Amino acid sequence: MKQLKDILQKVSGYKVIGYDDVMVSSVCLDSRDVKQNSAFVAVSGTQSDGHQYIDQAIRNGAKTIICQQDVENKIDSVTYVIVSDTSKALGELASAFYDYPSKKLKLIGVTGTNGKTTCATILWQLFKNLGYKVGLFSTVKICIDETEQKTKHTTPDSVVLNRILAQMVYANCDFCFMEVSSHSIVQQRIAALKFAGGVFTNLTHEHLDYHKTFAEYLKAKKQFFDGLPKTAFAITNIDDKNGNIMLQNTVAQKNTFATKRMADFRARAIEMHIDGMLLDVDRTEIWTKITGHFNVSNLLVCYAVAILLGQDKTETLTAMSVLSSVRGRFETICSTHGITAIVDYAHTPDALQNVLDAINKLKGANNQVITVVGAGGNRDKTKRPEMGKIAVKNSSKTIFTSDNPRNESAKSIIEDMMQGLEREELRTILNIADRREAIKTAVLMAQKDDIILIAGKGHETYQEIEGERFPFDDKKIVQEMFGLFAD
Repeated sequence: MKQLKDILQKVSGYKVIGYDDVMVSSVCLDSRDVKQNSAFVAVSGTQSDGHQYIDQAIRNGAKTIICQQDVENKIDSVTYVIVSDTSKALGELASAFYDYPSKKLKLIGVTGTNGKTTCATILWQLFKNLGYKVGLFSTVKICIDETEQKTKHTTPDSVVLNRILAQMVYANCDFCFMEVSSHSIVQQRIAALKFAGGVFTNLTHEHLDYHKTFAEYLKAKKQFFDGLPKTAFAITNIDDKNGNIMLQNTVAQKNTFATKRMADFRARAIEMHIDGMLLDVDRTEIWTKITGHFNVSNLLVCYAVAILLGQDKTETLTAMSVLSSVRGRFETICSTHGITAIVDYAHTPDALQNVLDAINKLKGANNQVITVVGAGGNRDKTKRPEMGKIAVKNSSKTIFTSDNPRNESAKSIIEDMMQGLEREELRTILNIADRREAIKTAVLMAQKDDIILIAGKGHETYQEIEGERFPFDDKKIVQEMFGLFAD
């Protein structure tokens, strides 16, 4: 329990109507989570406006309402706090309620289109290997040292973030690595968090259904670096043309990494195989079980972050050599017939191109790359033709299938993907809307030493169709199919 006046200290420009010494038992942005003496924050979201649920929150026991506009028919026993921006205030209130947990460990944010999950998870693994207690917020999972929780969003809301950060502090975590999505930046879910560092991986075509233009998407990412404090470091990928833009206005310590040009931190691949690669990182050779040329950049920035956080170079490289691949990120499964399947989350044009480039460098000259790919429903439609074109151009055979159709028809999504193809290319593809059948067909088509790419869903263990989630795991399906056709 906290007094309202204590958790309002960091909120700017507020007006209290009622008593500011009222006790607050929790901070909530969902009226369904409200308990007796909760403070309900009326946030205007993309789906609904929290101001519509003020009465419901009061019925559920809220004694404090934080809102952006005056409320008619006020209740005497309820305190109302009017602020200019409830999204920002939510983060400030949650941070104060949980005693500013982000200040009590080193919080590192990883942002970019591709590589966020891989980098954040590798950093979590790496620092655990170095002997620390570590927290993780990722698309795949939330970890408080060894304890795992499922997550619904890449970056949770401010209340969940601060509550779990407080749990990490209680568990004596020294570091926390967090994926920072563009949505969370714009919606101010990370407001009032203190970051010790920020990482930029890359920026490509994605989320334009939300941001509308690439310029707005770029602006959202840059906003994260603009907000870093002087005590933090910022490290950016200057192989990406947008990399230096992230550093333009930040007051944080500026650092760069690259695999193709001069930078503060550099790496290159010496040898690359399906089961790992030999790298030169900072003029030292190491073998890693993680493969794919795009992962050279991911591993490099993880090394750089460790050095910037004061870790020993030799100990860091030694710990990196035993890292394992991230679930659903270039994850390989081999059959008894010598066929390799790769399950990857690639769901943007650039990610798909990178994965296929890596596979084509690994396959034998006479072997096939068979790609199974779809696109998500109710998301950015403009990337679908581009993804279709990339899949066909870089594969021996291509099967278009469903991803998460959501409330669209899988058939119409596939038709959108076909819009990027020439007439000759249309003759080379198969359209199999049933994803299970598509994977089965790819396995039946493959021969010894061929590589099957199953793209788009990666770590996901469900398929979302018309508002329902049905169990579906690409990795398990391909293992099942390999088993069926083992003899």
